[in-house]
Amino acid sequence: QADLVESGGGSVQAGGSLRLSCTASRYASSNYCIGWFRQAPGKQREGVAVISTNGGRTYYADSVNGRFTVSQDNAEFTLQMNSLKPEDTAMYYCSASLGFCKPPKWSVPGLVILWGQGTQVTVSS
Repeated sequence: QADLVESGGGSVQAGGSLRLSCTASRYASSNYCIGWFRQAPGKQREGVAVISTNGGRTYYADSVNGRFTVSQDNAEFTLQMNSLKPEDTAMYYCSASLGFCKPPKWSVPGLVILWGQGTQVTVSS
């Protein structure tokens, strides 16, 4: 059984919404940070949002702040994406890191200890 299991994603028109889910049974009740990263073709992987399993604090990239919301319900982590834009098109990855839940380290891919398999999000104009 995979440690991080993603679901959701798909294709939507600009202005629409999608929801991504990540089941992280081993990390839900420990001092971990569950994050979402994305990578578009030809671009570096970038942090989108993170939530701390110790207190529930969240942080977002400036590009998605106010449009995306990350939440936790036991072992299920959800990224609700609203008002989607074509530039949000990318492969999205659920991630787990230990202790790096605050800026700027939460968004550093090199500090992630486990990645999900990725799910594609495509936003058309």
